[in-house]
Order: sequence, then structure tokens, then C-alpha cells
Amino acid sequence: MTVHLAKTAGFCFGVNRAVEMVFQLLNEGKQVCTLGPIIHNAQMVAELEARGVRTVHSVDEVRAGETLVIRSHGVGRELYDKAAQSGIEVADATCPFVAKIHRIVAEQSAAGDTVLIAGDENHQEVIGIRGHCIGEVLIFSDEESLQKILENRPDLAEKPVSVVSQTTFHAKSWAKCQEILKKVCTNAKIFDTICNATSMRQKEAGELSAVCDGMIVIGGRHSSNTAKLFSVCRQNCDRTFLIETAAELPVLSLKDCRSVGVVAGASTPAGIIKEVLKTMSENLQPVEEQAEEIETVQKSFEEMTDEEAFEASLQNLTGDQKVCGTVLAVNDSEIQVDIGRGLAGYITAAEYSMDPEVKMTEEVKVGDQLNLIIMKINDQEGTVMLSKRRYDAIAGWDNIVAAKESGEIVTGIIRDVVKGGVVAYVNNVRVFIPASQATLSRNDSLDDLKGTEASFRIIEIGRGRRAVGSIRSVLRDQRKEAEEKIWSSIAVGDRFTGTVKSLTGYGAFVDIGGVDGMVHISELSWARIKNPAEVVSVGDTVEVYVKAIDPEKRKISLGYKKPEENPWVIFQNNYQVGDIIPVKIVSMTTYGAFARVIPGIDGLIHISQIADRRIEKPQDELTVGQEVDVKIIGIDFDKKRVSLSIRALLEPAKVEEEDEVVAEFGAEEASPAEETPAVEEAPAAEETAE
Repeated sequence: MTVHLAKTAGFCFGVNRAVEMVFQLLNEGKQVCTLGPIIHNAQMVAELEARGVRTVHSVDEVRAGETLVIRSHGVGRELYDKAAQSGIEVADATCPFVAKIHRIVAEQSAAGDTVLIAGDENHQEVIGIRGHCIGEVLIFSDEESLQKILENRPDLAEKPVSVVSQTTFHAKSWAKCQEILKKVCTNAKIFDTICNATSMRQKEAGELSAVCDGMIVIGGRHSSNTAKLFSVCRQNCDRTFLIETAAELPVLSLKDCRSVGVVAGASTPAGIIKEVLKTMSENLQPVEEQAEEIETVQKSFEEMTDEEAFEASLQNLTGDQKVCGTVLAVNDSEIQVDIGRGLAGYITAAEYSMDPEVKMTEEVKVGDQLNLIIMKINDQEGTVMLSKRRYDAIAGWDNIVAAKESGEIVTGIIRDVVKGGVVAYVNNVRVFIPASQATLSRNDSLDDLKGTEASFRIIEIGRGRRAVGSIRSVLRDQRKEAEEKIWSSIAVGDRFTGTVKSLTGYGAFVDIGGVDGMVHISELSWARIKNPAEVVSVGDTVEVYVKAIDPEKRKISLGYKKPEENPWVIFQNNYQVGDIIPVKIVSMTTYGAFARVIPGIDGLIHISQIADRRIEKPQDELTVGQEVDVKIIGIDFDKKRVSLSIRALLEPAKVEEEDEVVAEFGAEEASPAEETPAVEEAPAAEETAE
């Protein structure tokens, strides 16, 4: 008999991470409980229980002082909130692939999408995914249930829909479901969320079961992952058996098999797989044949578990050695890679990049090739710690040295503001930029640079790979180039979009792209202002135009006021003599009152036009701030004067009666108010306001 062990047999990345997290908490002396069994394996759960780990089924069961571990299946948002409200310490072992699905459904449902989930609605992973959705959620278990949903809900063909799958969903069934969705829901966004390791595991199970006479599937009977493997194998091989331990091995049923394939679920510990192989070799073939025929299978497995075999595989690996790794899994805290020897290689966030804010899940995906340096080999745990940051730094330093010699401009990210300057990183190489070299002006804030991309020159190389840069030299060159370009083509009337650089009592200085021009305070507003700050602030983006140029002194006068906003243009377009309008009294004089017609224009109500009788002073009838209706009785655009009248709106009979009295007694008897000089000779509104 030939025994074929699947290469993907045993713990997946997510399960291994969850189990290691529990053991780490125990080693730290903490009391631990898990929300449901940490994995679908009774033997592993029993081992953990022997060390004091309790299995709970709700937050309410957690005891004071215990750390609650969320297993790799994940949970809904509500449970996190409840644990936080109860003050429970949570260790989140949610598989990174499952956490990714949580983020997807949370974002898409928040945007208004109906979420469709392919999976078992009673499985904890699907329940957890559903718990991160905000709106409508529909769950289907296969192609038939999907067809029923679409037949009952024809509106989904037009609605925004997002579709995800349980990480352990059957790969072939998922492919068929996608074909159905693409035909019916043309607006559907389909996210391929079957775990890569699950796909590989199912593919290998299918290939083995197609060529073997018998198949052994090792794993928990409550494991969705294991159930899918059993289903895949059973389709190709009738003699497929699901067992949890070596004691359940169906020896008699496999006696006449020439070849047997062995696959294992993601929750199956290595020890159980090894015990099954050993039992098969002892019971299914003669002693003299078993060692030779199963040697290859056991050897490939023991390379991952036996200390001596592992050390042999490391004999060619040394610290600081450069290797190329293939990404197997990635989450926010670490990346797991294969460096070609079947070893578990890990890259922490700190060793991936110097950037503390880096999002590894956004920069790296499964299958990517990374150039790395070996940091540390742990013979006991069978792991290799790797660093991408240090590999990049070695390669990047050569570029920094070359840039210093050539004067080439390099680009980096400003990550820290430190005493005396800022720190930039170029391909994971640290470059210090003194405060005197960090900005164009010493008054500019260094804090504004943090997190920005900057171009600079390397001006000094010191010992210990110490590099010093200058942003100022680059900014000066850029400003000089821009300045020359502007002066070579600038003309009166040219318009620019500029930035307010500074304010003075007499105006504002605006950078128009390398050259500063000044907007005089009188050019900032059509209304009278006392300070430029009433109109603009430093940092504002403004539209300006060139009013005058002095090439010898290199001075530019800019205009900011727009002609179309001239209040007299607005007034001329909208008002005429005879119009009756509401106004507001803004000031008083001995000969009348000034009223605001529109912002920027005040009209005069002469004392003779305030009432239908003689008054001694305007205050007898009006107060500042009062709103009244007036009639426009005169406009002089040349002198910019507007004459207004309240008297013209009074009852015509009273006005005519007074006119008759004036006519009867003659002009010499007229009231002093009527002898007041004509309205157009009174001071202009804007002069009086001044």
C-alpha cells in the first residue's frame, strides 16, 4: 500500500495563531476562557482545559480577572461592545481572512448595499459576519438556495448588492454561484473571500481522491473545513472515511487498497496526523514493507515537527542571509511567508517597514514575493524571523550614497519631528534634516511637515550610516526657477491663484507661484475695512490679478476686488429713480440722515425729506438702526450720490396742502428746512461715513 499525505494537512495560519495566542496568555500567567471551543478538536480542547482554560458561550459567563479569547471564526460587533461595557479584557484571535470579510460587509452595508453571504447560517463564522452588517442580509448555502433567493427577490437585480463567502465554502459551489450572480445581478460586487489555504486544501483533496483507492479525512466532526474536505473526497472516492483520532481508523475497510490518501482539516493538530500515519503503517501492511513504503510520507511530515529534521533543514541558513519569501498570509501585525524550505517564516510590522503607520494588509497580498534578510532562527519553535525593512535599508543606503555624490534629489516621508529638526525615511533609510534645512523660512512650522512627502538633497554622509538632508536647497531652487518663469511672462491683467503668505497693516502678501505680490488694503474690499484680516487669513487660497509691475524693483501690485462686485455696478443694474425700497438708518447729520441701500452704498435722506412738516433735527423722527421705506428721488453716478425721501411716500393731500401754503406766503416765508441747500450739494454718503 502507498500512503499519500496532503502537503496542506494540519493547522492553517488562522487556527495556529489562535492556539498560540492561548498558550502565550497561559505562559504569561493569565486566567483564560475561550468563546466556544478554540478549535474543532476535542483533544486540543481537553489539553487546554487541563491547563485551566474554560470554554464559555457568552460574555455573561466570563469571570472577574479572566481574559476572553475570541476564536478564529470571529464574532459580531455587538459582542465586542458588550465586552467593553463589562470591562472584560479581550484577546482577539479572529483569523485575518475572516476579519477582512468583517471590514468588507461593514463598509458595503453602511453604503446601503444588501449583503449576500454564501455559507452555513448556523456556523459561528457566518453568524459573526452577519453581526458586522448594518442593513439587509441574505444567506445561501449552495446554488439552489441562491436561485430561490433571486427568484423571490427580483428587485436584487437592480439594487446594489455585495456578496461574500464563508472562508471554508466549497470552492466549486462558489464558482457556480458566481456565474449565477453575474447573470442575474449585474450590479453585484463579488468579493472572493474563500481562504487561500482552504482553496489549496480542497484542491489537493480533490486531486488525491481522484487517484487513490481510499481516503482518510482527519478532523473534528463539527468543523466546517473538515466537512468540506470530506465532501470533496467523497465525490471522487467511495471509500472516504472521516476520523478524529487514530483509534477510529477503519483498518478492515482499507485492507485491500493499493493507495490511500490522507488529508486533514485546519483544526487538526500535528500529533494526531502523525499518530494516524503510524497506525496505518503498523496495521495495514507487513512490517518488512511498511518502513520503506511510508518513509517518504513520514519524512515530509516530520521535517515540520521533528527537531533533528528541522535543524538539518536549517543547516544552510544563517543570520543576515538574504532570501526570497512567498507570502502565505498577512494581517495587521505580521506576515507569514514560505522561504522555500517548508519553514514558518514571520515578518513583524516593525521589521516590515520603518513607518509605524504602515498598513501591511493594504501593501501585501497572498502570493507576493518579498526580498528578506534572516534575523533569527528559533530551533525550538521551528520558526524564522525575517526582515524586509533591513533588506530595503541595505539596498537603499547605496542609493543614498550615490545621491550624495551626484547631488540627485531624493524623495522621502517625514515621520518624526525631533529636537533640532525632522527625520525622513527613504526606502527604510533614516535621514536627519536639521531645522535650518527643513523649511524655506525659519518661521515655518516643522510640525506641518510630519507625515508629508518631501524632496531633499543629501548634504552629508557620516559614520554608522548617518545621512543628513536639506529640503531648503530644493525649495530655493524650485522657487528661483518659478520666479524666473513668472518674470519672463507676467503682464498687467494676468490672473493667478495664489496663497496668502503674510498680513501687514496696509495689505496682504500673496504667493502667486514663486513670486510674492502685494494686495493693498484698499484693493481687498469694496467696503471700508480697517485691517486686512477682516477679509483674508494667512494660508487662504485667493484669486488675484496683476494691477502694476515694477521690473527694476521686482515688485508686483495685485488686485483682489472683482469689478462685478462693485456695489455701484450692482446698484446701477438693479435700482432707478422712483423705486421704493427698504433701508436702514446708519448715521445722522444736522442736514439729514444716511441710510444703507445696499452694502457699500448709503443714501441721504435730507431733513426736508424726512417728514411732511418742519422738524428741527433728524433725530426728532429717526433713530440709528431703524428700518424705513424710502423713495429714490435722485442718483448721481459721477459723484456717487443717492438722494432718498420718506416725505414722498406720505399722503399726497398733506403734501399738496403744504405746497399750497408755501405758494401763498411766498418763498420768503418758507421754512429753514426748505432753504437748506439742494441734496446733491450735501456731502457724499461715503465721505460722511469716512
